[in-house]
Formats: sequence, structure tokens, C-alpha cells
Amino acid sequence: MIQQYIERILRAKVYDVAIETPLDLARSLSLRLDNKVYLKREDLQPVFSFKLRGAYNKIASLTDDERKKGVIAASAGNHAQGVALSAQKLGIKALIVMPKTTPEIKVKAVKAWGAKIILFGDSYDDACTHANEIAQEKEMTFVHPYDDPDVIAGQGTVGMEILRRHTDRIDAIFVPVGGGGLIAGIAAYVKFVRPETKIIGVEPDDADSLNHALKMGKRVSIKQVGLFADGVAVKQVGREPFTLAQKFVDEAVTVSTDEICAGIKDIFDDTRSVAEPAGALAIAGLKKYVEQNEIKGQTLIAIESGANVNFDRLRYVAERAMVGEHKEILLAVTVPEIPGSFLRFCKALGKRNITEFNHRYFDSKMAQVFVGMSCTGKQADRDDLIACLESKGFSVIDMTLNELAKDHIRYMVGGHAQQKLGEIVYSIQFPERPGALLKFLSSLGRRWNISMFHYRNHGSAFGKVLMGIQMPKSERKEFQKRLEAVGFEYKEETDNPAYKVFAGG
Repeated sequence: MIQQYIERILRAKVYDVAIETPLDLARSLSLRLDNKVYLKREDLQPVFSFKLRGAYNKIASLTDDERKKGVIAASAGNHAQGVALSAQKLGIKALIVMPKTTPEIKVKAVKAWGAKIILFGDSYDDACTHANEIAQEKEMTFVHPYDDPDVIAGQGTVGMEILRRHTDRIDAIFVPVGGGGLIAGIAAYVKFVRPETKIIGVEPDDADSLNHALKMGKRVSIKQVGLFADGVAVKQVGREPFTLAQKFVDEAVTVSTDEICAGIKDIFDDTRSVAEPAGALAIAGLKKYVEQNEIKGQTLIAIESGANVNFDRLRYVAERAMVGEHKEILLAVTVPEIPGSFLRFCKALGKRNITEFNHRYFDSKMAQVFVGMSCTGKQADRDDLIACLESKGFSVIDMTLNELAKDHIRYMVGGHAQQKLGEIVYSIQFPERPGALLKFLSSLGRRWNISMFHYRNHGSAFGKVLMGIQMPKSERKEFQKRLEAVGFEYKEETDNPAYKVFAGG
């Protein structure tokens, strides 16, 4: 098996369209981590992603009869562009099925490469199912984004280039993982040539299908996946990639959204380039791995896999990067509503930089303050700050890891309701498409009253809503059934401390 893949990778026809990307030393990050850190710059490909390699290698291997019938693919981004460019280069007609939620910038990018587009469904799975139906009906070749030997071999050329450019010792290569095509190709080649080099997969902690599969010893399907790193938002690792990963991948690391945002900032600081969330996964995993294992003096490589990021997302990235670097702490602090208490509170903070301060008068005895402050990044510093505030009589809740606080509460105004509302609170993920909100509200009918509503666009295919609904607890299950029927992902937040402290009715 391994011999066949090595031959496929060596013969891969990728350089008609792809370039051999540089392996750049990340000087600032190397100094900070006390390791030599290199970035494999796949963001510099013509479609700003490594996906071009596998797509072209697959399409170039088709017979003349298959080429005449054309190719079809399902994708919301990078794979679509890779297929479109490859088909244009080879003079083959291409049809791409994209979810209706795909941002316009990505639709235009695919059209620019000459492919025809069908918008179908709200997710990749919907688009993929429809694409396969069309492929069978019109006898077109379906170009899978990761679960195909020719695609895997094309991606494997990334590993081949790394070893060709860096002939000295490499301790570990960190690879972003979605369906697994990239890590499968890299692992097969690198382990054959340099078996001592570790291959470490990196996934978002809310879309870690490979991590689960390696632990279970079999492929598993995740019920829900996070969508921030949309380029790797896959519910189940591919069959062929997992077969290779079981043999050649050493381990998988998971990272949070905040850690990914910090990784985007790290890449920008060293290269002045802006990676997409999936593109910064590997560097985020590398940093976490170094910290957890106290690694020093090693040579580490991270694949910067892509740069197809919507400009609108950069605001969100910047907001979360400081928390991801562990250099901002978010606290809910109870301050006595008496003259001089705010001055005493500020003195307790010392000379720390205040990044955020929110307060609205509500109670005549106590004030609730939402405050963000800079910190060194060390846990001891955070613990000392909280202990200092508590020693001076302030009640403190650490909100740094509370998603509800970071996504909604810090941006809401108005404070508590003036009376008990008996509301139940849900955070809901809305697809960004015309009519989504109307469809949702229509499904609820007029039975329940909406007592709170906060929406924020994060520059992606899905927006986030925090909603309070007045209803007796006995009707909660029926309400949740309606949410499930509409197909939106949700989570009950009624007992979340961020809601209870700052907005609870």
C-alpha cells in the first residue's frame, strides 16, 4: 500500500497549475517558543489553497471519454476553486454544487475560473448528495475533496516538497485536518522517507472527527460540527484517509476558536499574510503542543493551508485573538453600589490595561461589571488577579472561556429585565440566507413571546442568535422539537452564568 502511494505522489501531475511553495522560517514565533518554526506557505497557490494539487491530479488522470463527459464537485470554497481552475486548464467542463449559504465572494471566485455553479441546500452534505445524484444522471466524474487516492497523492506532494527543501532533522509536522486527504498524503510520504518525524493532525475542538476516530479505532460521525473553521468542518474523516492515518499519523491535537484566532495573528505578525481559520489550524496546534509538552530546541513545521478568508471575519478574529493568546481575561465582577466603590475597584486593578468595561445601573445595592483586562498569559497571573479582587471584597466570575459571554453578552445593552419574565434562553445558529429568520419565527407561530433577541454576524455562512422565550418549563420539549424540525443548531443557556449575571429576567 505505502509503496503504491509513494509512486503515485512521485508521479503526481500537480505542477502544471500548482507552484512549489516556500518553507518560511517564522522568526518571531521561533524566538517566542524557543524552537525553530517553519511555515509551509500553501496560501501562495493560485487559488490560495493546497486543494488545487489534489483536484488537478485527479482530473488529469481521467480518460478521454471521462473528460468529454465533464467533472462535478461539491464544495463551499477551496476545493471548488481547485476543481474549476484544473478543469479550465485541461479544457474540461466543470459543474460545482455549492450550498446556498456560500458567501458571494467564493461563488464569484469559482465562476471566475469558468465553472458552472448550482446553489443547493444549506450545508456541504446537502450539496454533496445533490452533486452525486447529478453525477450518476449525467455520467460525470465526481471529484471528491479528500476520499480518493489520486486526490490524496496530489496533496502528498506537500510532504515531498518539505523534505526536499529541509534536508536537516524535522521533529514534527503539524497538519490541519478536515476530511483527512492532506494529512494522509503527507504522512504516507514523510513516514516512508523519514519515519522518525512525527506527523500530528490539528482539528478544531468542535470538529475533531480524526481525533475521535483514532481513539475509537474506527471512523465515527460527529453529530454537530463547529463552523468557524469552515474549511475543515467535516463530520466524518474519509475512509481512505483514515486507513492511512491509522498507520502513519502519530496523534491529533484539538484547538479552540480563540486559539485559531491567535494563530491567524501569529502568521500575520511573521509574514504579513492573513490566513483563513483552517489555514491557521496547524500553527495553533503547534503552539499548544509546545506548551503542553514543554518542548524546546526542536524543528517544527506547520502547514499554512489557505488564505480564502472573508474580510468581514477579520473583526471577529481580532476580538478573539487576545483571549487565544491567553493575554486577555474577561471577568464578571460584583461591585457595591456605593460612592467610591468604582474607584476602589479600579485601584485594585492596578496599572493593568483595561480592554473593555461595561456597566449599567440596575440594583440599588450591587452593580454588575463586565470587564476585560490584559494579562501576561500565565495562569498564575490570572489567579493572582482574581484572588486580589476577592480579597478586597469583590465577587468575581471568570468569563474568559464562556462562549455566550464572548459571542453575545459583551455586546448587549439594556441589562436585566425589570421583572421576572419566566423566560428560557437559547443560543441558536442561523444560516445566513434570505428568509432564514422569517422561516424560524413562522415555525414558532404565535404561541410564545420573544422576550430577548440578540443577533451578531461573524462574517461567515452562519450567524449567532441569543433568544429568550417566555414559556412554562413544561413546554420546553415541544419548543425544542420545533427547533429541531427547522434544522437549526441550538443550545439552552438559561443557567449560563453570563446570562444570569448580566441579562437574566
